[in-house]
Amino acid sequence: MTKRRSTVGREVRGGLVTFFAMAYIIALNPLIIGTVPDMNGNLISGAPMLDAAGNVDGAAVGLSIAMVAAATALIAGLMTVIMGVVGRFPMAIASGLGLNALVAYTLAPQMTWPQAMGLVVWEGIIITILVLTGFRTAVFKAVPPPLRTAISVGIGLFIAFIGLVNAGVIRKGAGTPVTLGVDGNLMGWPIVVFLVGIFLLVTLHVLKVKGAMLISIISATVLAIILEATLAIGGQAVDGSNPTGWSLNVPSLTSFSMPDLGLLGRVDMIGAFFVDGKFQLAHFLALVVLVFSLLLADFFDTMGTMVAVGSEGDLLDGDGMPPRTTEILLVDSLGAVAGGLGSVSSTTSYVESTAGVGEGARTGLASVVTGAAFLLAIFLAPLVNLVPFEAASPVLVFVGFLMISQVTDIDWTKPEIGIPVFLTIILMPFAYSITVGIGAGFLAYVFIRLIKGEWRKIHPLMCVVAGMFVVYFAQGVILGLING
Repeated sequence: MTKRRSTVGREVRGGLVTFFAMAYIIALNPLIIGTVPDMNGNLISGAPMLDAAGNVDGAAVGLSIAMVAAATALIAGLMTVIMGVVGRFPMAIASGLGLNALVAYTLAPQMTWPQAMGLVVWEGIIITILVLTGFRTAVFKAVPPPLRTAISVGIGLFIAFIGLVNAGVIRKGAGTPVTLGVDGNLMGWPIVVFLVGIFLLVTLHVLKVKGAMLISIISATVLAIILEATLAIGGQAVDGSNPTGWSLNVPSLTSFSMPDLGLLGRVDMIGAFFVDGKFQLAHFLALVVLVFSLLLADFFDTMGTMVAVGSEGDLLDGDGMPPRTTEILLVDSLGAVAGGLGSVSSTTSYVESTAGVGEGARTGLASVVTGAAFLLAIFLAPLVNLVPFEAASPVLVFVGFLMISQVTDIDWTKPEIGIPVFLTIILMPFAYSITVGIGAGFLAYVFIRLIKGEWRKIHPLMCVVAGMFVVYFAQGVILGLING
C-alpha cells in the first residue's frame, strides 16, 4: 500500500464502492440464467419451467432465480478474493453480462444446462492455457500504446452509458434508438434519487471530501428507501407499465432465507458435442464457433478492463502493463472455469472496478474487501437489493468523466492512429460491447497500416488477432454456412 500511495481506509472504501457499483449482477444474472429453459424445457435448477397445465411454474422459476443468485455471489466472492491475494490488483470478478446472455439464449436452447456450462468450463480451460503459454500476455504487449489509451477512454464512455441506462436517464425511444428518460422527459422519483446522487458526488469531489463515491451511494440509497417506504413507487414492469418506477431492484427489505448452493458442480463436459449420442461434424463445428466467440469476448473484455483499471489508478508501467500481469490474467481465466463449475456462466473482470479505483483503491486489499462483501451477500441479499441502480449509477457516470481525460494523449493528426482510436472509443458504448470496440479498432489499425505500405510496423500478433476478429464478426455467416 505504501508503494502505491494508499491506505487501509482508501482500500476499504474503494472495495465497497466497487461492490455496490456491480452488486446488481446478483439480481441481474439470475434473471438471465435462471429464467431460460434448456432444450428439454428444464430450468437450470433441473425443474420443468412449465407445470402440468402448460403454464409457467412461478415457484420453480423463483427457486431457480434464488439458486443462481446464491451461486453468483459465491463465485464472484471467491474469485475476487483470489484476484486480490494472487493478482494483488483492485479488480473484481463476476458473471459477465453479454457472456451470460450468449450462454442462456444461444447455448442452452440447443442442449441441457449442464452441457452448456460444460462448454463454459472448456472455454475457461482454453483461455487458461493461453495465459500459461504466454500468448495472452504477448498479445497485450503487441497492442500499440494509443490503442490501449483508446480502450481506456472507450470504456470510460461505456460505463458512463451503462450508468445512465441502468438509472433510466437514457432509454429506448419510440422513434429514436435512445432518448432522455420517458419520451424525452426526466420523470419519477427514482430519477430524483439519481440526480441527488450525481450532484452530491460532484459537490463532494470538488470540495475534495474523502469517500465521496461511497457517501453518494449511501446517501442516495437512504433517500431511495424513504421514498419507497412512503410512496410505494414499485418497479418498472416488463410490459412497460410503471415506467417511472425503479429500473430493477426495489429498495425495500425482504425476508431472509438460507442460500441454496445446489447448482455447484452440475456440469456435463462431454454431452454437448454429441447429438442423440452420436458425433456430427457440422454440430461440432457450430459449437467450436460459439465457444470461440465466448473465448474472444472474455479474452479482450479482460484486457480492456485491466488497462482501464490500471490507467485510472496510475498502476501501469512504462510499457503500459500493470504489475503482475500474468497473475491477473491467470486468475481471470480460472474465473471462467469457476463460473462454469458454479453454473453461473463465464465470470470475467468488471469494468465497474474503476469506480473503486476512482475512490482510491490501488491494491489487492480492495479486491479482498469486494470479494468479502460478495460472500456476505450470499446470506444478506436483501440488504444488497436495498441499493437500487439509481443510487449506484452516479458513480459509474462520474468515473466516465475521470477516464475520458486521457483522450488528450492521442495524436489525432495521424489517421493510422486517430481512425482506429475513434472507432474503438465510439463503438464500445454504441455497440454496448467492449469486445466490438476493440475488434473494430484493431482491424482498422491493421488495414490502414497495410494500405499505407507500412506492414513492417504491424506486430505479427496484431495480424493474428485481426484474423481472429474477422472470424468473430463473421460468426453469423459462418454458422449459417455450417448449418446449411
